[in-house]
Amino acid sequence: MACRIEILSKISDTRAKVKKTKIQNLIRGQKIKDLSLVDVYAIDKNFEKKQLTEISLMLANPVTQIANFKQALSPKKFNWVIEIGFLPGVTDNVATTAKEMIEDLLKSKFSGGENIYTSQITFITGKLSKQDVQKIANSLYNPVIQRAKIKNYQEFKKDKGMGTDIPKVKLNLLKKVDEVNLNITDEELVKIGKLGILNKDGTRRGPLALDLKYIKTISNYFKKKGRNPTDIELESIAQTWSEHCKHTIFADPIDDIKKGLYETFIKASTEKIRKKKSHDFCVSVFTDNSGAIEFDEKYLITDKVETHNSPSALDPFGGAITGIVGVNRDAIGFGMGAKPIINHYGFCFAYPDDKSPLYKGPSFTQKMLTPRRIIDGIIEGVNSGGNCSGIPTPQGFMVFDKRYKGKPLVFVGTAGLIPKKINGIKSYIKKARPGDYIVMVGGRVGQDGIHGATFSSEVMDSGSPATAVQIGDPITQKKLSDAVVKEARDLNLYNSITDNGAGGLSCSVAEMAKESGGCFVKLDDVPLKYPGLSPWQIWISESQERMTVAVPRIKWKKFYSLMKRRGVETTIIGKFNKSRSCVVEYKGEKIMDVDIKFLHDGLPKRPMITTYTPPHYDEPSFSLPKDLNKTVQQMLKRLNITGFEFLSKQYDHEVQGGSILKPLQGKGRINAEATITQPLLTSKKGVVLSQGIYPSYSDIDTYHMAACAIDTAIRNAVAAGANIDYLALLDNFCWCSSNDLEKLGQLKRAAKACYDYSIAFETPFISGKDSMFNDFKGYDEKDNPVKISIPPTLLISSIGVVDDILKVISIDVKFSGDLIYILGETSDELGGSEYYSMYQYIGNRVPKVNSSKNKRLYKDFYQCVTKNLISSAISVGHGGLGVALAKTAMAGMLGIDIDLKKLPGKTSRDDLALFSESQGRIIVSINHKNKEQFEKIMNKNSFAKIGTVTEKQKIIINGKKGNKIIDLDLNIALKSYKSTFKDF
Repeated sequence: MACRIEILSKISDTRAKVKKTKIQNLIRGQKIKDLSLVDVYAIDKNFEKKQLTEISLMLANPVTQIANFKQALSPKKFNWVIEIGFLPGVTDNVATTAKEMIEDLLKSKFSGGENIYTSQITFITGKLSKQDVQKIANSLYNPVIQRAKIKNYQEFKKDKGMGTDIPKVKLNLLKKVDEVNLNITDEELVKIGKLGILNKDGTRRGPLALDLKYIKTISNYFKKKGRNPTDIELESIAQTWSEHCKHTIFADPIDDIKKGLYETFIKASTEKIRKKKSHDFCVSVFTDNSGAIEFDEKYLITDKVETHNSPSALDPFGGAITGIVGVNRDAIGFGMGAKPIINHYGFCFAYPDDKSPLYKGPSFTQKMLTPRRIIDGIIEGVNSGGNCSGIPTPQGFMVFDKRYKGKPLVFVGTAGLIPKKINGIKSYIKKARPGDYIVMVGGRVGQDGIHGATFSSEVMDSGSPATAVQIGDPITQKKLSDAVVKEARDLNLYNSITDNGAGGLSCSVAEMAKESGGCFVKLDDVPLKYPGLSPWQIWISESQERMTVAVPRIKWKKFYSLMKRRGVETTIIGKFNKSRSCVVEYKGEKIMDVDIKFLHDGLPKRPMITTYTPPHYDEPSFSLPKDLNKTVQQMLKRLNITGFEFLSKQYDHEVQGGSILKPLQGKGRINAEATITQPLLTSKKGVVLSQGIYPSYSDIDTYHMAACAIDTAIRNAVAAGANIDYLALLDNFCWCSSNDLEKLGQLKRAAKACYDYSIAFETPFISGKDSMFNDFKGYDEKDNPVKISIPPTLLISSIGVVDDILKVISIDVKFSGDLIYILGETSDELGGSEYYSMYQYIGNRVPKVNSSKNKRLYKDFYQCVTKNLISSAISVGHGGLGVALAKTAMAGMLGIDIDLKKLPGKTSRDDLALFSESQGRIIVSINHKNKEQFEKIMNKNSFAKIGTVTEKQKIIINGKKGNKIIDLDLNIALKSYKSTFKDF
């Protein structure tokens, strides 16, 4: 019989205080007198009273909490109560941990049908209407993954609590395989591709993301085999061929580019750079879960950045935590297994104060979450995934634009560390061999994550499935990661390893089968979270915390024993072979038999054509502001410039002990654009991470948008002390309406810029990812159809190795009397800038990158770094010179006295000089004793001494005519900079 253990705090509960504040802000005008919480563990297993007492004592802190399993707990006074828990089948990480604790405590295992389910009860004291309480409940739970129950005081007392609900999965699915008839009309084939296989009751199973050409190719393949495909075969091919997995838009011919954008622009540029470099530090590029460069003579550094956009729009927390733990597995799945050492992130959000609703369905159905709920959930998801995994998360950014309302963008990255050789064998080479066992390690399989790959390859609309959402479990994955990377790898217990990510087993097993030549899988042996799953669901589910490993037969017992001791579930589900086929069996019946070559390479080419029409906008027409002090304060408050200390503080960047340049720098704790981490505490070398992103520039020209992103990603790292000759790049394209000819034309221009500027800077790409259909189709608050497309967005990430962590450079000015220089030229380039946006303009003069000038400047700057000539340096980016000067001063909490008369370049007005976003610029401060040597090294570049650091805590800037245009107290500036997110 199921029971509930309820836990109530005896003293003040910080969680309750935070929740009370949020709820009070939601229902302004109504007074909440008190709010308290009760944590609930519903246990679906028979325990004796003595055992339940022991469990209660373990789950609760006896000093601060009361636990009871005999009756419901509640405060003495309250008016309303809301209980929120997960829906059946949704991953419950707290419950998983509690279950393991109980098993350890009582030395007794839960059987297959027994489990624990958590929920939380919120007691509210205040005169609120039922409508008010429903509004509160709606703000606390996400109906996609959670359930909510509301009672008033009288109902709670009458029922003696909230009841014992057990959200157990009850599936009545027929566990059989269906044949799919593809000998039907083109119209019906299109429906299968878009909506999924037709069930007997007339419902559809969810998107396959197969267009007519693809599905006809599949039909012809099976006609030659003399049969129709089974449902599992069609689902498996759909996962493998999805845009998410195969990146078909980058792979297919486009206009006269026969080899596609990836081969022609991304891969080709890297190959050209590697041939040209005297020292090729790239080791593994574009072939594995991550890219890798040399760290030193013994180790490699890996890096990968993923996107998790679509799931995060439905369930922000689940989408984000799954994204970060998923990209952690890209490190673990690199070569023979790299240790995840640094996380990084990037979020593109709609405006947090936008409260106008969106609906996926007509007549106000399938309401989307508000931008603020999405922001909070995504931030919390990456927090939980990174912090619980013990991986530092120092580097990241946030970008805001109203067009991210339909789909936020969630970039998550992980850098890893791996020895070059393990037991004398190159660590980055792996190969499953015929006869190796196919072994699944980690979590079990459920319905979560079904159609994740195909769902992410389409526009989000009313057909977007809730089953596409997964919730990652970092604790389970941490055990898996440690057991693999710290032990099994170095004992040489397996031949190959990869992540169970998009497409689940269908993709991971089939990918590794390319190495051996074929595979056989016995699907009955795959461990499940609950009974009732159909074979096709087991095969394509993206349930988290799983890796697929190729284990030699003679090493199986040792591998299994190790994993069992470490608490990692491990199961043989088949064998790799050289049959040249992927064969799956279920209940003694062969349900899948597809040629490996067709599965991976059978998709037809779909030539694309593009158009491109350069846009033109009205040029801004506003006069020079009379009070530039106020203008600077307004700029420092802007969402894309302001400080996000609230986020940086909650992401643990100190764990593993290697944080050198931190996310918040100087006495003023200002967000920096680059961080440096020391991965080996016995080495002076460090890893630098940064990025560049300018989606607003896409409104004018995606070519220059991409060029600026590349230049900024490089410059941010260089300003922190990195050597441009030892920097590599990663590309993440997030596009919209990718079947639109104009959008494809913009994509081609951006990819061409990646080729041109990576070659110009000699910075190779080592990894990348694209997400093509970031559009929302639904309905607005008036039930009118709407389509919201993100601005074409390209994130360029940079990673490099710093030789000496003692010579890295932070952004804060440090000593009164230091000289301030501007390196690089400033022009009236404000198209797409933050300054123009503040006045509701776009403009046309987008910043353009002079790669030859900038490259020389960055190389000369690095000479100054090696000679210890630089006190501080800050890259000039969003908001221009005015913002960068304010940030370097606020970071050091020292004054600056600036004169713009000698500013290199041509600018027409003081405000345009201050807020132009011209590329290639760095502000530096140096000791006056270093003046001669510094200027000698920089003499072939455009630069000028423009001011000094002062003890007065003021930002003083004199204009081009010598008049004082800014006289701003540092504390006032800092207050503006930190005001925007002060209540987050």
